Amino acid sequence: MDFLEPAFMQRALLAAVLVGITAPAVGIYLVQRRQALMGDGIGHVAMTGVGLGFLLNSSPVWMATLVAVAGSVAMELIRAYGKTRGDLALALLFYGGMAGGVLLINLSPTGSNANLSSYLFGSLSTVSTEDVTAISVLAAFVVLVTVGLRRQLFAVSQDEEFARVTGLPVRALNLLIAVTAAVTVTVAMRVVGLLLVSALMVVPVAAAQQLSKSFRATFVLAVATGVTVTLAGTVTSYYQDVPPGATIVLYAIGIFIVLTLLATPLAKRRARAAEAAALDCDAQVPAARRPGDDVKV
Repeated sequence: MDFLEPAFMQRALLAAVLVGITAPAVGIYLVQRRQALMGDGIGHVAMTGVGLGFLLNSSPVWMATLVAVAGSVAMELIRAYGKTRGDLALALLFYGGMAGGVLLINLSPTGSNANLSSYLFGSLSTVSTEDVTAISVLAAFVVLVTVGLRRQLFAVSQDEEFARVTGLPVRALNLLIAVTAAVTVTVAMRVVGLLLVSALMVVPVAAAQQLSKSFRATFVLAVATGVTVTLAGTVTSYYQDVPPGATIVLYAIGIFIVLTLLATPLAKRRARAAEAAALDCDAQVPAARRPGDDVKV
């Protein structure tokens, strides 16, 4: 347990737990909406916020949060009203955000390629006390939204038209999901990195779906998977000196593969049991009362 002694590892582990909770908590709604790559796009846009933070000598985390939120709102509006030109507009937004971030961070007096790499792929030693404070505040917001409004967000993610008929504010809820996803990206960028955060939002959810059938069970199992892989990846990174973001994502993919292998025979067993139950019900129908017996030719 010597990895708990360094102060930077204590901060990194706390940040890892918060990331492991928030990323799948938001990702489950993105998967339901078939927007699994939204986190990747927001990560590109957030790079401009990181660059602005270094250029203006302010907190890159908070600046990235502001820019990512603005970008996510723009993405949601483009999705809703973009029509045929929506894909092109999103591409320009993504690539422009990444290019702007690279340019700004190199123009800043304190920025460097090493700083850029730590935000792109995550870094344990660079998680400061200020970062932990910001991550904790933002994570609290994400948990409050994803858990407190889970029924409304699930309804909108499943069927927007039905949610609108029931009287839910669909447009506001869609924007809230986008903003929450943006906040999650900035929460996770210090541990996983902007380029890999989308995987942590999606893969634990996909893994949980292999075994669970209900939304609640999927949510709980996805969050448990997220916390497990972030902690395991952080500790492995400390001992093996490997990038934490890549390690965390590979652990998540490994769990997905294992759960998929376990779920396949389980699904076949359930199918055989259902088929046997159906045959048993047919056999219990009295022969004299079977459909067609009273029909005379």
